[in-house]
Amino acid sequence: MKTVLFEVRPANESFAELRDALRTRKADRYARISFDSFDLLWKVLTPNRWRMIDRMTGAGPLGVRELARRLDRDVRAVHADVQELARNGVVERTDDGKYLFPYRAVKVQFELHAAA
Repeated sequence: MKTVLFEVRPANESFAELRDALRTRKADRYARISFDSFDLLWKVLTPNRWRMIDRMTGAGPLGVRELARRLDRDVRAVHADVQELARNGVVERTDDGKYLFPYRAVKVQFELHAAA
């Protein structure tokens, strides 16, 4: 099962982990989509977009009209949302113009710490 991990962590930590994985040739358990801050995560992954990810998980490539039908939403609004997810690296655009979320499962992980 191909699982993606959504996480909040600074880019330098993500790059350091990637560098270590390349050096050791040890594959990570999950594909990762990282956000630098909670603000960015909530800005990109709005409630409607979470619903979209839910419908796209394991579904294969979908056109905007089919995605709008599955979500029972306006085509123009779905188009704007799926384009924003593509711009932020959450979904992929296929050669035939459809959109793909290439995962069968999603895991979300973040930590909150007391202020310094």
